[in-house]
Amino acid sequence: MPDFLKTSDGHYIAYEKTDGHGALADAPTLIWCGGLKSDMEGGKATHLHTWAQARGRAFIRFDYFGHGQSSGDFIDGTMTRWAADIGRVRDRLTTGPVILIGSSMGGWAALLTAIANTPRTAGLVLINPAPDFTEKLTVAGWSEAQIKALENDGVVYEPSGYDEPYAYSKALIEDGRARQILDMPIPVTCPVRILQGYEDTVVPWTHSKRLIDMLTSKDVTYTLVAGGDHSLSRESDLRLIETAIESLSV
Repeated sequence: MPDFLKTSDGHYIAYEKTDGHGALADAPTLIWCGGLKSDMEGGKATHLHTWAQARGRAFIRFDYFGHGQSSGDFIDGTMTRWAADIGRVRDRLTTGPVILIGSSMGGWAALLTAIANTPRTAGLVLINPAPDFTEKLTVAGWSEAQIKALENDGVVYEPSGYDEPYAYSKALIEDGRARQILDMPIPVTCPVRILQGYEDTVVPWTHSKRLIDMLTSKDVTYTLVAGGDHSLSRESDLRLIETAIESLSV
């Protein structure tokens, strides 16, 4: 069963946390930052939690506002809110350095969190990261009818791989437009490991590759995974993620 972190506006964030122990008890806490409409019970999140616990690494996975077992309606969420949720988890559940592991939308949220508080971020592992996806991937592919629907109805619905469709609210699109980071230097100085599926049809590798030019960090690696899709959840993919985390833990 998860624990719950109450926020200042009366909402709560569901999370599961295990503390570090043994030789790695003081290593940076690993925080899983999931993707859009995913939750902390997803395959990569639970696999990495079990993997970290077996090695004595502190690990936290949680549900954003409007996701999973946390409170709030998904349609009211924004990138600002979801990035702030990562900050709340970091600031209230940890005291030392952290490594943020961001998947898809969570990669963007993790980057925004690292920009806001660079000293606490010891490293970033970004899996098929989708910075600026609302404007550069979603709205960029909309028809004129969808753009009009956003203006008239305040929301556009699109199919998702979940029980409910994606609901792109006007607030999410406008907030995402204001929080874009790919068109300027990204002031993140910690080591960054990017894993990108070559066959990803949700976030094309040509999109995430732009991070290489924009990140100011001097320690950035970009791994293009042959045959990898958007989930990157094959056994070989999971090994790559584990290796990326370990490369930041020396």
